[in-house]
Amino acid sequence: MILLKDKYQMKSIDYACKIVRDTLFLIEEKIVPGVTTLDLDRIAEEFIISKGAIPGFKGLYGFPGTLCVSIEDEVVHGMPSDRQLIDGQIISIDVGSIYEDYYGDHAKTFAVGNINEKRKSIIDVTKQSLMLGIDQVSAGKYIGDIGHAVQTYAEKNNFSVVKDLVGHGIGKTLHEEPQIPNFGSMNTGPEIKVGMCLAIEPMLNEGSDKIITKDDGWTISTCDGKLSAHFEHTVAVTEKGVKILTV
Repeated sequence: MILLKDKYQMKSIDYACKIVRDTLFLIEEKIVPGVTTLDLDRIAEEFIISKGAIPGFKGLYGFPGTLCVSIEDEVVHGMPSDRQLIDGQIISIDVGSIYEDYYGDHAKTFAVGNINEKRKSIIDVTKQSLMLGIDQVSAGKYIGDIGHAVQTYAEKNNFSVVKDLVGHGIGKTLHEEPQIPNFGSMNTGPEIKVGMCLAIEPMLNEGSDKIITKDDGWTISTCDGKLSAHFEHTVAVTEKGVKILTV
């Protein structure tokens, strides 16, 4: 069932989203060679709590951290640890918060120091594919329109889209209906309606779209060891159009 939100519920989701937006702004300043992903996790947790919210991922399904931190070939769900970041890497960071029982969800891929052109390219294309997907969000269109836009742009730029992981509705639970694949055909899937809150999150790979889960049981990486990037915004469908809550 797809749950539509009223203006009061939207207000709580909006505030939760502003917290995760500001969390990633803060974390971006700390992403330098030598910092550990556990350092970043602690900073994020302290900040979210200081804003009167709860870290949305910590303890969810048993996940141990506030941030999902995924480096280089890792797609999503990397666990914070004592790994130090290295100049030239890329790192994808996904963060959630809960405010007044409602979730916000946001992700970006960052450069660690100076990165090469292929890393710049996958970051830029993934970010742009997200924005093109969001451009398709309006009442009367379809969820498939979002995935079609993401997939078309990604493949035009010689990247693959991960098909085994999808975006989602969001509200009192992190993962609600509808599922939002990053691929598809126009005019397919559920109709987009006013009151929907959607977490749209393209995950693009340099090589194969196939993924594997590492031995830690959480970290999902590319099957071929090639790069991956991830961007996510939470958006609300309003009578005036789409509102990106995480900007």
